[in-house]
Amino acid sequence: MIFNLSEQHSIANRFITELRSTQIQKDRMRFRRNLERLGEVMAYELSKKLQYQPTEVETPLGIADSAEPIQNLVLATILRAGLPMHQGMLHYFDDADNAFISAYRKHHKDGTFEINVEYVSCPDIEGKVLVIIDPMLATGASMALAAEAMLRYGQPESVHFVTAIASTYGVDYIRRLFPEAYIWMGALDEELTAKSYIVPGLGDAGDLSYGPKLQE
Repeated sequence: MIFNLSEQHSIANRFITELRSTQIQKDRMRFRRNLERLGEVMAYELSKKLQYQPTEVETPLGIADSAEPIQNLVLATILRAGLPMHQGMLHYFDDADNAFISAYRKHHKDGTFEINVEYVSCPDIEGKVLVIIDPMLATGASMALAAEAMLRYGQPESVHFVTAIASTYGVDYIRRLFPEAYIWMGALDEELTAKSYIVPGLGDAGDLSYGPKLQE
């Protein structure tokens, strides 16, 4: 199932607009905060797909009926770019377990590249809800390798891919490999360059979050 936040007007549109803006990107703290806030919105939307059980809570004036989620979540992030969105989701799923994956592109002289996964820190995910976070879903290769690395730690009840900006190519790729998974995105862009950059996209989310300061 695919969920594209930009298909409906919401405050998320503002966060995505600011993430794309070359002027606002000069403020790294603002960029990170917008990714974090988008992660919070994603967490809220994703929470609607979780399973709940009825519960009662005692108030100062009586008993109120309520409902609480019953599934255990694992938030998995591809370093380093995914950290702000991860933190945003962790604000809402504050009791979730956490996993981290170190993955990078190794470029070749002919213009091609491969994705290498060097480090994985992951708890047991058997029967849990696995949420894999990366701000950019371009070719889908990094997301797919991250998912495959996580699946060595158990069989999750469901898998959710969360991204700020996705390409049509990347979404199609993930759907082919993980047809039962959920894909959550802030916006969908059609074009992917020969070097696998999303157009119009927003640039390199990792560099914009933690790299050298952009010139004014």
